[in-house]
Parts: sequence; structure tokens; C-alpha cells
Amino acid sequence: MLPWIGILIVLATIYAIIKRYETRLVLFTAGLLMATISLKPMAAFEQFTKSMTNAGLITAICSVMGFAYVMKLTKCDQHLVHLVAGGVTKLRAILIPASTMATFLINIALPSAAGCSAAVGAVLIPVMMAAGIHPAVAAAAVLAGTFGSVLSPGSAHIVMVSDMSGLSVVETIAVITAATVVAGLIGAIALAVYAFIRKEDRGYQPQDLGSGAEFKVNFLYAMVPVIPLVLLILGATVPAMKDWGLTVAACMVIGTILALVVTRTSPAEVSKSFFDGMGKAYGDVIGIIIAAGVFAAGLGQIGLIDMLINAVTGVQGAVAAAGTWGPMLVAILSGSGDAATIAFNEAVTPHAATFGMEMAPLGTLASLAGSLGRSMSPVAGAAIVVSGIAGVNPIEVAKRNAPGMILASIVAFVMMGL
Repeated sequence: MLPWIGILIVLATIYAIIKRYETRLVLFTAGLLMATISLKPMAAFEQFTKSMTNAGLITAICSVMGFAYVMKLTKCDQHLVHLVAGGVTKLRAILIPASTMATFLINIALPSAAGCSAAVGAVLIPVMMAAGIHPAVAAAAVLAGTFGSVLSPGSAHIVMVSDMSGLSVVETIAVITAATVVAGLIGAIALAVYAFIRKEDRGYQPQDLGSGAEFKVNFLYAMVPVIPLVLLILGATVPAMKDWGLTVAACMVIGTILALVVTRTSPAEVSKSFFDGMGKAYGDVIGIIIAAGVFAAGLGQIGLIDMLINAVTGVQGAVAAAGTWGPMLVAILSGSGDAATIAFNEAVTPHAATFGMEMAPLGTLASLAGSLGRSMSPVAGAAIVVSGIAGVNPIEVAKRNAPGMILASIVAFVMMGL
């Protein structure tokens, strides 16, 4: 009976997340409840302690968020956005897909979906509207690119999968790179085709809108957000640099020091911003991972994971499909792919070998699927941000992205070969 009680608790957990109750509270409570029903409540607390001190997750995720806060303080993120936007505005014939892919690339360096959509949207949405593109399409073009963070070394999902699979962060990213890039192109092209068919790519008469054209870009400032990514790639691929110890944390600190030197911002302010960002990352991102770990421990104690393994052993497609469209559906309904994806990667991905699969492809596909779902969710923070900039209903934005995101998830599933 215990596994079936576990199923009821899981369904109640999904409902609570969709209803936007506090995610960490929901996951922790569900995990503790399942462990208690199994008469092993201390298993939940043991997992809580273990997740709190996971060095690999903490160093990577917190350092990236600290760096992101410094980029915001020094306005280096704005210079990068305006530099990329300057090239995009010259591509009038393909302005919609170019804006999506520009957002996609920027989101790798600035991995917060809401933060990236605010920075990019403030520049590109007015540009697209001024070019005659319907406001909802302009907003959707930016939202459609906000899953570039799947390829970010600071992504909580990438770091988690890297930690459990034994691959480096760069190697883990390489597993999902092709599928993610193709998904980005599909989303961009599908939106452009949708707009062309509905004649929403032309003819809109905007009111007075600023395009950000007066912003003076400093090239050195714009390069700072990209430098840690370049260092990580070089450290993983160039033989002479492999012994330099270019970890994610080291690269982020180097990027922070460069930002301090290039922008000549107050060292005290830079230090404060960096550590504020680290604290925010621990409370928000690591907090969800800790709670999801407790949830996964509860699943294990109540016997639900064993029941799942016994039910789908040898049926690879069942697990892969659950890891793709499960997190995607929850992300669409809740506006966040993190809770469902992290819970899946905590509970199921470590058992990938039992299903005849490898951990890295299964875990990263779940991450991509959750991000695709968020990119077509009307209640996602990024959707609300771009809708506000464009002055439209988030539902109008989400429904324009839905065909591309759904098609992208199918293609990604096939490409990963799970």
C-alpha cells in the first residue's frame, strides 16, 4: 500500500506546485511526510544535511549568481545586450528569429530567464514593434530564446547532472548542446512562420517607443560577461590549459576581477554584490535542490522509486518520455521548470543505468524540456516581464510560442535517442 500512498502524495505535490504554493515548502513537506509514513523520518533529515553541503553544486551555482549580480551592478550585461541588439537590428528580413537567437545566446551568459528577458526585451521588443511586428510576437520572440541557459555552466540542472554522472560541466553541456541549439532554431523559425501566416510580422503601427539606439556601447564592458564562458571552454578543450584549475567558481571570480578593473567600480560595491548574489543563489536555487533531495528521499523510503524501476525496466521510452514531457507540463502550468526537473533528476536520473540509459542524456533532456515548457507558460516570470514591456496579455504571448516549443521538445527527444 505504501507506494500507492506515495503516488497520492506526488499528485498532491504537483497540484500544490501548479497552484504556486512555496516550492521549497511543498517539496520538503511531501518528502518528510513520505519518510514519516515509512517510519523512517530521519532519512529525510539526513538527506537535508547531505544536500546542504554538496560542494560541487554550491560552488558552481553560487559563484555564477554572484558574477551575475556584479554584471548587473557594473551594467556590463546591458552593454552586451546592446552590442548584440545592434547587429540584430540590421537583419530586418529575419528580425523575429534573429531576436530569438540573440536572446538565446545572451541567456547563456546571463542565465536568469526573467533577468535576461528584462534586459533583452527592453531593447529588442521596441525595435521589433517599431519595425511593424505585432507586440505579442515581439514579446514571444524574446521569451522563445530564454532557454539558452540550458547551456550555461551555472545552470543548476547542468551542475546536478555533472555531479551525479562524473562528467565535467563542459562535458555535460556537450551532451545536450546539439539538441538545445536545434530546439532554439525550431522555436525561432516556428514563431516566424506563425507570424508570417497571420500577417503579424508587418503592418503594426506603434506609438512612440524608445529603441535604446542612444545607448553608447563600451566593447570592453560587453565582453566581460562572456569571458568566464570562454575560459571554461578553453580550460576543458585546450591541452595546455587543462591543468590550470579553471573551475566554474574560479572563472566567475576571474570575471568579477576583470569587471572591477575594466569598469573601475568601487571594490566594496563589487564585493557586496558578488556575495549578495551568492546568498541569493543558496536561498533560492540551492534551497530548491535541498528540498527536492528530501522529496526524493521520501520517494525512496516509501517504495515508489523501486515500484517505478520494476514497472519500466527495459522500457527505455517510458522513462525518457516521463523525463521530457513531465517537467515540461508542470513548467507550463506552474511557470517554473526547476521544481519538476530537479525532483526528476534527484529521484530517477541516478537510476538511469537500471533502465539501460546513461545519466547525462536523461538528466539534461529533462532540463531542456522543463525550460521549453517555461518558455510557453503564461505564468512564467519571463513571460510576465516581456508582456509588460510589449503591453499585451501573457496568454497571447504564450500561445504564439506553443507550437514551436512543442515541436522542439519532440525533435529533442528524438535527437537524444533515449
